[in-house]
Amino acid sequence: MTRTFALAASLTAVLATGALAADLPDLEGREVVVVSENTYPPLQFIDGAGQAVGWEYDAVAELASRLNMTVVYENASWDAMIPAISAGQYDMAMNGITIRDDRKESVDFSDSYLTSQMRMIVAGDESRFTDAASFAADPDLLAAAQPGTTPFYVTVYDILDGDEANPRIKLFETVGAAVQALRAGDVDLVLSDSTAANGITEASEGALKIVGEPLGTEDFGFIFPKGSDLVAPINAALAEMHVDGTLEALNKKWFLDYKLGQ
Repeated sequence: MTRTFALAASLTAVLATGALAADLPDLEGREVVVVSENTYPPLQFIDGAGQAVGWEYDAVAELASRLNMTVVYENASWDAMIPAISAGQYDMAMNGITIRDDRKESVDFSDSYLTSQMRMIVAGDESRFTDAASFAADPDLLAAAQPGTTPFYVTVYDILDGDEANPRIKLFETVGAAVQALRAGDVDLVLSDSTAANGITEASEGALKIVGEPLGTEDFGFIFPKGSDLVAPINAALAEMHVDGTLEALNKKWFLDYKLGQ
């Protein structure tokens, strides 16, 4: 599996300047309600045993240990998640959430913990197009996307014509449903960040493949209600986890060694 991700630049900058706190804050067992959709492998998903697992679950467990906080997990749909955090319904969300300026108007972000790129997932025997331009040039080809996500906006603005109502984009509630539609031949393209795209294609045993060049980058961060006092402790712990190799170990576990479906 090709490693096409990088540790977040913000954490690298912290390391370079030596601006780490000597001691992490102690949250004294504080309960923190964390929400996720559990549909974005390998960051967070439900495994074959029915357990919620993934990179972000491991990372949050480590954050909880280092900061002495008690985590309570909740589940919500993607379209409800950012409004719910903005309204203070939950303390924190993890869902492979791209750090974007428009979202910063309603929520606060942690430092970026992972940088990834959009990749084009297609059927294993696809020969009608090989990149974004050739996909866009054929009006009969359809793309699947989850509304309001980075893959949706990249499909709209980087591949197609900038029309968010373009009928060539078929909307699905989850990434998994979009991938199933691709495998069934109902659509011809699904975009996903490189971390998930590599896992999805690896697990397909040839039924799916990645084509074309990466279509831009995205930085992932945890989100919080505006003004949350959790942002600084989380950032401090993330920085420490970068320095001591914990984030790199999680990357190896979930993006290099792990194969979806095992």
